[in-house]
Amino acid sequence: MSINKEQIKTALAHVLHPTEKQDLISLDMIQDILVQDKYMSFTLEMPEQNDPLAVDLKEKATSAIHRFIDKDAVVDIQVGINISKRKKAPEQAQQAPTQNQVLPGVKNIIAVASGKGGVGKSTVAVNLAAALARTGAKVGLMDTDVYGPSIPTMFDLFERPNITTQKKLIPLEKYGIKMVSMGFLVDVNQAMVWRGPMATSAIKQFMTDVEWGELDYMVLDLPPGTGDIQLTIVQTVPLSGAVIVSTPQTVALDDVRKGVAMFNKVKVPVLGVIENMAYFVPPDMPDKKYHIFGEGGATRLAEELAVPVLGEIPLEQPIRESGDNGKPIVIADEHSNAATAFIEASNNMVQQLTLRGKDAKPKVEIKFRS
Repeated sequence: MSINKEQIKTALAHVLHPTEKQDLISLDMIQDILVQDKYMSFTLEMPEQNDPLAVDLKEKATSAIHRFIDKDAVVDIQVGINISKRKKAPEQAQQAPTQNQVLPGVKNIIAVASGKGGVGKSTVAVNLAAALARTGAKVGLMDTDVYGPSIPTMFDLFERPNITTQKKLIPLEKYGIKMVSMGFLVDVNQAMVWRGPMATSAIKQFMTDVEWGELDYMVLDLPPGTGDIQLTIVQTVPLSGAVIVSTPQTVALDDVRKGVAMFNKVKVPVLGVIENMAYFVPPDMPDKKYHIFGEGGATRLAEELAVPVLGEIPLEQPIRESGDNGKPIVIADEHSNAATAFIEASNNMVQQLTLRGKDAKPKVEIKFRS
């Protein structure tokens, strides 16, 4: 007899939480159920990291599977962290997140995306945030790449965030930028072997369980591609617009089309394209300009897609060095050619936001998927 998900849920409904006095299914603590023959796996979501109760619940869940389904079943239980599971006041627990509760104090929310990895998207996101902060604006930076968070390294910031009395994370702050990253919450050498729903759940918590406060701009550093995390973000956050990062070569530009198509599909305005690694100028030959990865590709594609080119960022060693050293080039050397290019791109982005105005912001229905 084949085992199905409903049988697993029925068995786990017999496992009671010792303090909540409800079963694991009613408490929505079981996620990501997978079944293949006699092998099954699922995630047990706990409110705290290294919660000692997890061991007891895993044993009881395994026993319930063996008792009510198959004594020979192979049960693989992963423990996930979901800080929204922490006990809340009754009136809070009954309230579902609404649009006003999703980053309510943020005036402009900007997604920085790329169709593929390796184009320098995080470098662009970091320097856009730094360029905005240098104007005196209140800026937040959310690292939504839970599998490969790079913000901690790019700011040389590896502290653990504090938690308020309301059980909300307090963003770390450096160079006037408030930041949250999965890299702040896990060991730098720990691999995040998470399934899609766990990753998207963590991102939702960054939006609703972090004390962001009042911000003029929130920059979201999205993972590369157009997968589940990206779709969850665009469906759950009232984005003011998106910036697409690409390099000039054809293979990267092909993926830009996919990114623009994704945002168009969910009615998020694309503010423009930033062409990274656009050209190389040898330090000892400032009159020479080499287009190593091609020339004018982003401009032609932007015209095709009817979106502006916000900036062309040169391929320069100081950009890489500043990122490795934890001080973005806009802050490390604001008068350099690279910093000037980032600042110009940031100014163009803000101009696009202004041109669109408040009435042009997408009316996104906020849906939190369990």
